[in-house]
Amino acid sequence: MTPIGVFDSGYGGLTVLDSIRSRLPEYDYLYLGDNARAPYGGRSFEVVYEFTRQAVMKLFSMGCQLVILGCNTASAKALRTIQQHDLPLLNDLSPTTHHPSPKRVLGIIRPTAEIIGYKTQSRHVGLLATEGTVRSESYKLEIQKLFPDITLTSVACPLWAPLVEAGEATSPGADYFVKKRIDQLLSADPNIDAVILGCTHYPLLLPKIKSFMPDHVEVISQGCHVAESLENYLQRHPEIESQCSKNGVTRYFTTENPDKFQENARIFLNETVAVQHVSL
Repeated sequence: MTPIGVFDSGYGGLTVLDSIRSRLPEYDYLYLGDNARAPYGGRSFEVVYEFTRQAVMKLFSMGCQLVILGCNTASAKALRTIQQHDLPLLNDLSPTTHHPSPKRVLGIIRPTAEIIGYKTQSRHVGLLATEGTVRSESYKLEIQKLFPDITLTSVACPLWAPLVEAGEATSPGADYFVKKRIDQLLSADPNIDAVILGCTHYPLLLPKIKSFMPDHVEVISQGCHVAESLENYLQRHPEIESQCSKNGVTRYFTTENPDKFQENARIFLNETVAVQHVSL
């Protein structure tokens, strides 16, 4: 089996996995959550890189050739170094060595940046994300490369992900915290007409977010765009696509207690999953 790997520091990447499986159900997937060391949001670039690299190497050792970083913090703080430093070393094969296909790691920021130019008329875009993702300026850099005329305004929402993981996404108590950050964003730039949800936990807050967001502002979740981007990637890279096994099987692994993961995964997937413990 050669599954497609999906990594996240915790549970949020399950929303990405869910979107990918909806679009590409025939493939096998392996989800790894580094829940024992989550959250990554407030950690340094060096620590996030090291943790992410360990997880990616683990997924490679478990049979994955292609790994998706279903985590904005890992995509922001670790993806570039892994792609530029680690993958060339892994894929640098001597003439006597044969490998069926090169290993690849993809992030979730670029696919969102690629579509944002087609979602805004005013060219003023908002980003709601974790503190680590906002501070990294990864969205700003990616968007400016593709659409230099777009102005991006970012607001960190430190309590949104914990609210989701606590099962409070639909509770009245979450209203204050959701409204507060949306008001802060729109006060900073009233011309915003599109907002990116730059954390994979936030789709579970979507009903509340939309209730406090003006009707003319489009709210953009990442999952469907990441799934579409992956589909396009596999079409463009048959040497990788042909290696991916297709049994429609998903396996789940966590660095934390499997029972705890199973309980919280229900919040994100609306299904009960079998989970195994793994050490990095």
